[in-house]
Amino acid sequence: MPKSIKLFTGNANPELAKSICKHLDESLGNAVVREFSDGEIMVEISENIRGADIFVIQSTSSPGNKNLMELLILVDALKRASAWRITAVIPYFGYARQDRKVAPRAPITAKLVADLITVAGANRVLSMDLHAGQIQGFFDIPVDHLYAAPVLLSYLKKLRLKDVVVVSPDAGGVERARAFAKRLKAGLAIIDKRREGPNVSRVMNIIGDVDGKPAIVVDDMIDTGGTLIQGLDALNEAGAGPIFACATHPVFSGPAIERLSQSVAEKIIVTDSIPLGPEANGCDKIVQLSVGQLLSEAIRRIHNDESVSSLFV
Repeated sequence: MPKSIKLFTGNANPELAKSICKHLDESLGNAVVREFSDGEIMVEISENIRGADIFVIQSTSSPGNKNLMELLILVDALKRASAWRITAVIPYFGYARQDRKVAPRAPITAKLVADLITVAGANRVLSMDLHAGQIQGFFDIPVDHLYAAPVLLSYLKKLRLKDVVVVSPDAGGVERARAFAKRLKAGLAIIDKRREGPNVSRVMNIIGDVDGKPAIVVDDMIDTGGTLIQGLDALNEAGAGPIFACATHPVFSGPAIERLSQSVAEKIIVTDSIPLGPEANGCDKIVQLSVGQLLSEAIRRIHNDESVSSLFV
């Protein structure tokens, strides 16, 4: 018999979960996810899910530890309720920046989180724009890794910019920037920088011709915004303009919103992999695009055992 599809979510991003359900023409699963008075998380699945194909939609964004625990407990509850298969849909995978040992006796927390999700009972993972592609190999279960590029590119093409240059904020992001440049038929530039500490960097040089050209800085996430602002200022000093920035994950911690609102960027384009707070919603430079349709199509194909490779662009 064909398996029924059911979608559940925690408290990380209920609006994105509702968007995915709308595109799939499915209702959100009936579950209670709340805290006890001491902060412990309680989950109750209030419907029969025996033999169902389950998708748990939960980013591990801020507060990261709470949202991660919600995901783990949800998966465990669904497993014990005899779900046929459980797919953890994690649009933003937290702890992804701790993907290797950068100092003696340092943890590889991305691997630890991958193990936790697997042991909790997830059978596969669907994520988007992982900070490092090798994180897919940290899981011992299948991982479908989507990119928000189609959504971002659709918006950028509507701007009808001429002689545009796509800019990588560092050497590690060149592959992502090159993919954008290819699809926009644009030039490519790289910001060479030296990182002096966590969330601290110093721009050294711009590799490529940006003088008098529209520039689009492409990254996977914006955290405090310090690195991005230095890159935008360097592009402005080099004669680029107008300047845009786009990133999949709007982490926006610390002074990020204040920095972005005062930046030289015309627009900062992000997705709804992480919900924006009230302060960010009040910044007219920030444009948030939905990845609900993209994720819903991936979920539909996974459920129907169809190829999702055409979505990996």
